This record gives sequence, C-alpha cells and structure tokens, in this order.
Amino acid sequence: MLICMQSTSVRIDVSTHEDLKRLAAELNTTVGNAVTLAVRALRQDRIGSDLRSSLSDDEALWLDADLG
Repeated sequence: MLICMQSTSVRIDVSTHEDLKRLAAELNTTVGNAVTLAVRALRQDRIGSDLRSSLSDDEALWLDADLG
C-alpha cells in the first residue's frame, strides 16, 4: 500500500542541506525526518526556556490562590 504525504519545498543554503544530509545519515533516517526531529527538538527547547523563565505577577498569584 502506497501512502502519499503532502510535501512542500523550503529554500535552504547548500551548507545547511549538507549538514541535514550528514545528520540524517548519522541518525539512519531521511532528510525530511531529520527536519521533523530538528523542529521537534527546537520546539521542546523553547518550551524548556519558557518553563525556566520567571513567573509573571499574575501567574504567581494564580498559583498561590487558595483553593478552599
């Protein structure tokens, strides 16, 4: 059974494409999957940064609110 996925093109410089191919080979995967993994890692890094940042005054009040 053939599964067709929609795709699109993204312009990147030759050096970045070479890096992607090398990374994909190291991970034993496709260039497309290497991009997927990189995007996921970047998203997780951003979430981690958000979680490490200080709470706003409103967030601190909400967390300290009396539930009873």
